[in-house]
Amino acid sequence: MIDFERTRDLMVNDQIEARGVRDSKVLQAMRTVHREAFVPEDMQDLSYRDSPLPIGAGQTISQPYIVGYMIEALGLKGGEKVLEIGGGSGYAAAVLAEIASQVYTVERIDELAENAAKSLSQEGYDNVTVISGDGTTGWKEVAPFDAILVSAGAPSIPESLKHQLAIGGCMVVPVGAHKNVQELVRITRRGQAQFDLEKLADVRFVPLIGEQGWELEAGLSQETSPRVIQTRPIVNQSLPDQILQNSETFESVENADLDGLIERIGNAKVVLIGEASHGTSEFYAMRARITQRLIEEKGFTIVAAEADWPDAAQIDHYVRHRDTSPSEWTAFSRFPTWMWRNTETRDFIDWLHEYNKTLDMEQRTGFYGLDMYSLFTSINAVVEYLEELDPDLAEVARWRYGCLSPWEANPAAYGRAALSDQYQDCENDVAQMLTELYKKRQSYVLNDGERFLDASQNAELIANAERYYRVMYYGSHASWNLRDQHMFDTLNRVMQSRGEEEKAIVWAHNSHIGDASATEMSKRGEHNIGQLCRQAFGEDAYRIGFGTDHGTVAAASNWDQPMEVKQVQPSHSQSYENLFHQTQQAGLILPLRHNSDPQLIQELNKPRLERAIGVIYRPETELASHYFEAVLPLQFDEYIWIDETQAVTPLTTEEISGVPDTYPFGV
Repeated sequence: MIDFERTRDLMVNDQIEARGVRDSKVLQAMRTVHREAFVPEDMQDLSYRDSPLPIGAGQTISQPYIVGYMIEALGLKGGEKVLEIGGGSGYAAAVLAEIASQVYTVERIDELAENAAKSLSQEGYDNVTVISGDGTTGWKEVAPFDAILVSAGAPSIPESLKHQLAIGGCMVVPVGAHKNVQELVRITRRGQAQFDLEKLADVRFVPLIGEQGWELEAGLSQETSPRVIQTRPIVNQSLPDQILQNSETFESVENADLDGLIERIGNAKVVLIGEASHGTSEFYAMRARITQRLIEEKGFTIVAAEADWPDAAQIDHYVRHRDTSPSEWTAFSRFPTWMWRNTETRDFIDWLHEYNKTLDMEQRTGFYGLDMYSLFTSINAVVEYLEELDPDLAEVARWRYGCLSPWEANPAAYGRAALSDQYQDCENDVAQMLTELYKKRQSYVLNDGERFLDASQNAELIANAERYYRVMYYGSHASWNLRDQHMFDTLNRVMQSRGEEEKAIVWAHNSHIGDASATEMSKRGEHNIGQLCRQAFGEDAYRIGFGTDHGTVAAASNWDQPMEVKQVQPSHSQSYENLFHQTQQAGLILPLRHNSDPQLIQELNKPRLERAIGVIYRPETELASHYFEAVLPLQFDEYIWIDETQAVTPLTTEEISGVPDTYPFGV
């Protein structure tokens, strides 16, 4: 069984307390309440991830941080009578009940009210009363209340709720003129008709439906998950003009003048080039143009991508004209296939293949994978390598890696099983195999140094992937850090193998290559390859971020589902993207490290929202799902803006039919 007590403690430490909730009563309550009891049984293993989860009727249980943040804002001392509007699953009521003496909760949807009452009763919360009804009018029969918590967005502060507060009592409620964007406010009653109002944060909640809230309209979305925006910078109206004055403009990726950017990169040893999505054509094309210039003019010989090592190795064999047998498997054939199997990537790979043709092998630029999702492909690669070089050790490898074989169809399930008493984890087996490989390093390197790098990196990947799938059930921050540390270590290993003077270009998402310490990721204890490169290489690491306002993107709605071409929503009004959109330019390159306008940098140093679209895009919950806080000038050294963008073009079978067996994108 999953150790819920441990994962609950980790969640409170890393997702609640580390992000600023300090009230000891709130923290203790959240350590006590069993969140897994308030979610569907098939979602219980995800209970302590800091994310909303579906609870039925088109609703979600709020992410734990939102619950902690809002309850702390009530300032409960203990022993109060509390009213909650929007009971949902009953989880927030349970947290309140750990502090208050009596909790009354109103839920509009009958099904949810019944389920919440049942869960609260089963968990022993006999100091909570649940009813189904219109929460906007409160609960007059048991008023007044010392505190009122409203978990849905009202168009204005409901008068009934204000007047059901006791003198000295306070209410925390999201309020906003738009149905899905609000301001979290705290109202404190000072007298019969005297109320103080404090503005706490910008948030996004589902609309509060009822007599003193919004009307229930056909098609009104009730699936938006709550989202706290920690800061609300005052926007200087001249800021878009300042951005424009300090930027280099362009009309299209093809005609953008990159001379200034290349000059500012200077003698950097590592250039990290991002993307604001995993499916935008212009990001890929501009990244390829910059990479080509760096290879041709500054002697970069390493392109390291957010891609799996063995898949990228097929690309590397092709672009460096290495003599290898055709692979028995297709590169980049697992979800999300479009991320690398697209015409934009193919065009660059074909260019690099041609560029390398006339160069000596040691001068040719290689293509390497930094990621770690290819667990079983890497196992096969290690065994095949040893079969040729050391058949006895190959047999040992088969035996040790056999521990993981039952989980080939679903590696993530291994992590769940390893946390239970029903299955022995494979940590010692994969670690011992890595040790055995390195014991024979000297003789293997003498035979073929490049092939040893490939095999040893696959063995490192297996060890890290095994650990990754184990720790992912303790919380997303631990698995995120392990993954980005693996990327950084892989980059270093490749650079060392190529020689001390070699220079590398990293291709990865903005969330990986921008400095995590300049974003809300750091509040969760997360770091990334961009931060690690800054710490390791200092000024010799140069980070380039991307952004867009609207257009289309290639993405899926859920993991392992088909690719769709989705419409990218116009950027949020409090985001960096919206500032750049206001310049009314098709494209901009803004220097951030080498900028001569300190006033502009000072303005941009105010934290704002930034959008991140991965392989999954959910426009219907965009604020909750795809925005995070960042400080742009600390995150990147350059920022490239492309106002309207289009989805990448996935490769079709027809486009790659008839190519040689060694072609990496073959079918």
